[in-house]
Amino acid sequence: MLKFVNWKWVMLLVVMLFPHFVSAEEPVAEAAPTLDKADTVWMIVASTLVFFMIPGLALFYGGIVKSKNVLSTMMHSFIAILVMTLQWTILGYSFAFSGSNPYFGDLNLAFLHGIDLDTLEGTIPKYVHFLFQGMFALITPALISGAIAERVKLSGYVVFIFLWATLVYDPVAHWVWAADGWLFKLGAMDFAGGTVVHLISGIAGLACALVIGKRKGDPGTLTHPNNMTYTLLGSGLLWFGWFGFNAGSGLAVNGLAARAFVVTLIAPAAAGAAWLLIEWLHTKKATALGAASGIVAGLVVITPASGFVGVEGALIMGFLVSPICYAAIYLKGKLDYDDTLDAFGIHGVGGAFGAILTGVFALELASGVTRGSQVYVQFLSVVSTAAYSFVISFVLAYLIEKTIGFRIDEEKEIAGLDQEIHGEKGYDI
Repeated sequence: MLKFVNWKWVMLLVVMLFPHFVSAEEPVAEAAPTLDKADTVWMIVASTLVFFMIPGLALFYGGIVKSKNVLSTMMHSFIAILVMTLQWTILGYSFAFSGSNPYFGDLNLAFLHGIDLDTLEGTIPKYVHFLFQGMFALITPALISGAIAERVKLSGYVVFIFLWATLVYDPVAHWVWAADGWLFKLGAMDFAGGTVVHLISGIAGLACALVIGKRKGDPGTLTHPNNMTYTLLGSGLLWFGWFGFNAGSGLAVNGLAARAFVVTLIAPAAAGAAWLLIEWLHTKKATALGAASGIVAGLVVITPASGFVGVEGALIMGFLVSPICYAAIYLKGKLDYDDTLDAFGIHGVGGAFGAILTGVFALELASGVTRGSQVYVQFLSVVSTAAYSFVISFVLAYLIEKTIGFRIDEEKEIAGLDQEIHGEKGYDI
């Protein structure tokens, strides 16, 4: 039989088919990540925008308090920059984004150890990732200061935010955003920090306010804004910086960033309009403080959803958050706690509401995930992060109050924190 085989044709066939056999057996290697200059530039810009939110917050908070406390209140935001930059560099970034433990990171990236000019996080330098995420870490403790303004010692505040960032912010960031975090693995959706930033800071503010008690004076006259132009300008600067906060959280310049930018414009506009309408119906006044509060509530509610929802979802979430936060602030007096600048009423309540609604209005869900199961995971992430933040924050505030003191002396509180703590005046007119 072999003599009838045309071996020339057989050899030609083998030569033609050989590459197919080889390619079928060899695994295809994944391309190594490479630096993308456009992504890198955008993320540096986004980091700068988020940093700009901190002086915006200082103006927002500083305008609402009494004139004798305006400087100390604004200093809380700037002191957070100093303290948290050091904390984030020394251990915070490592605790949040290293290790394989589902609950807490390790010290592999402490002092940015092991990171050099060629180390990448996706398509951007690891240094830029540290920078962008660090801006979140800087502003989050500053949000807490709004709940305890006008009555807190500087030393107690510094110790609290350092310990709180280490024991609360860093672990929760690891849970939600690190690849090995337990909430990340469950599929919790938090694009830019509804739980990680706003919910846990608002809850921490409530815990601290309960520990140190209410301000001295008549509850009806405790809040007497000294400069509403500061507050209105501050809300605008927060909105400006928030575009980087949300649109940068995808770590790339693409359609997702563009859509996140768009919904970050739409939701606060809807919330601000809704807040003014509620005020008009309730008090027949449409105030600058109401407009500013509505804008910030809208920014808070869209933060966890900004990478997942479209225009319709942003509009609905914006319109819905204002009555929710308005009611939370109104009930503050009924529940008899003193959240000076409504950190819990806006950031805590708005962050929780936004996290849950993210599951309701998300345009795309993971394969095999139902809408109901996603909402359940969102609810679980809200309950777990809120409970953890409240317990640790309450314990920290209590221990600080009983040791070095968290609340300032009554005489100094009455005289005003600007002069008593800083030896300066916000206004010298």
